[in-house]
Amino acid sequence: MKTILTGDRPTGRLHLGHYFGSLENRVKMQYDYDTYILIADVQALTDNFNNPSKVRENVKELALDYLAAGIDPKQSHIYIQSLIPEATELTVYFSNLVSVPRLYRNPTTKYEVAQKKELFGDSGEGITYGFLGYPVSQAADIACVNGNIVPVGDDQLPHIEQTREILRKFNNIYGETFNIPEAVLSSTPRIKGLDGNEKMSKSLNNCIYLSDTEEEINKKVMSAVTDPSKIRKDDPANPEVCMVYYYHKLIKNPNLPKVCSECKNGERGCVYCKKELVRALVEFLEPIQKRRKYYEERPEEVERILKEGTYATKKKAEEVMRRVKENMKLNYFE
Repeated sequence: MKTILTGDRPTGRLHLGHYFGSLENRVKMQYDYDTYILIADVQALTDNFNNPSKVRENVKELALDYLAAGIDPKQSHIYIQSLIPEATELTVYFSNLVSVPRLYRNPTTKYEVAQKKELFGDSGEGITYGFLGYPVSQAADIACVNGNIVPVGDDQLPHIEQTREILRKFNNIYGETFNIPEAVLSSTPRIKGLDGNEKMSKSLNNCIYLSDTEEEINKKVMSAVTDPSKIRKDDPANPEVCMVYYYHKLIKNPNLPKVCSECKNGERGCVYCKKELVRALVEFLEPIQKRRKYYEERPEEVERILKEGTYATKKKAEEVMRRVKENMKLNYFE
């Protein structure tokens, strides 16, 4: 059985963008692969180093969202990155296999630096070693479970290519040690935000969280962008430029043909359409939130799942590390 490594940084609750962009696919794939799901608390500290409490608190929230979305702890190992010292050790070894200019050329790193000017300054002079070396740490996470498959969004493809470069170089120098992983893109394109932005994002405040209440969903949907050409209730509109229709389509509302037809013919007001979407979203999220409530009421079970997932990952990482040290001639007393 091939191995999958995937995960998220614990910087906040997960939203519909995460669900359709990755979680839905992870739930399906976990039954066909040896699945490791990373809670990347160390990587979260690269730009939250001054707020460790935020990272710690969100480890539990992220675990709850995983379980609520349908990740089965009997099929997947959910683990905490900082509790796998082998990944940290591999990061050190891999740091010798990639140059600083190569790290700076990474397109995703360039984009993220531009987005975090308040943290690193306009010139980027404040970029930390940890932030710049994020792709090296990611390569170590993949390598410590000897991953074959890494499901990612298209923005992460440069990081996976960098992982492949590092592992190829390691294998060339020290002998065949690691699988060269393949990136698997989600079949769902990037999910748009309620404001029409091309990306649903916590920082843009344009998302619906998996744990949102009906009241929160209602407030957000009522502010969603619709066709600006529709002035009056009976005006015909173009559903393809309306975010309300976009979300009807996203969650596969069975009334979608009717929604589209009535919108185009001026037979449907925006407020009515938004209220229908609220009901549809609440219904869609109900099983997810029901599972979340189950685990929220059983914190000891969540802790057990994380401990067992971390233990299983560490056992795998120890096996990989024995082979690494043998190939690097670092197994001094064996």
